[in-house]
Amino acid sequence: MRQLTIILLVAISCFSCGKATDNIPSIPVNYQAALGTPALSPLNVAGGTVVINGYGVAGLIIYRKINGTYAAYDRCSSYQPEKKCACTPDGTGFTVTDPCSGSKFSLEDGTPVKAPATKALRSYRVSVTQFEIQVTN
Repeated sequence: MRQLTIILLVAISCFSCGKATDNIPSIPVNYQAALGTPALSPLNVAGGTVVINGYGVAGLIIYRKINGTYAAYDRCSSYQPEKKCACTPDGTGFTVTDPCSGSKFSLEDGTPVKAPATKALRSYRVSVTQFEIQVTN
């Protein structure tokens, strides 16, 4: 019985340790706007990207994928998210860069394409009607 108790205590202590800052914080997001808004005009074409400030941890990046669907990510880099470094779109239209670490992320799925980042950007749900786009979590 004593051995079982020791094993349980060791197992609990091993699995309860970890960094609290490993992930981008989850902040409620509810952004919506008319697709005809001039600020969203880059989304009229595949590969178009828009940066929206004031939502999520460091703002939003909305991207129109090559297949015509949309993706939305928090601009906060997944590499050392406690620094709240806001990723910026690259001139290519397919990646964003963390200015603090140099990490690059794909806009198609948010995954890192250049080290040191190893985790994807936080993604959000995107709903699109004929006239409106909404980003939520």
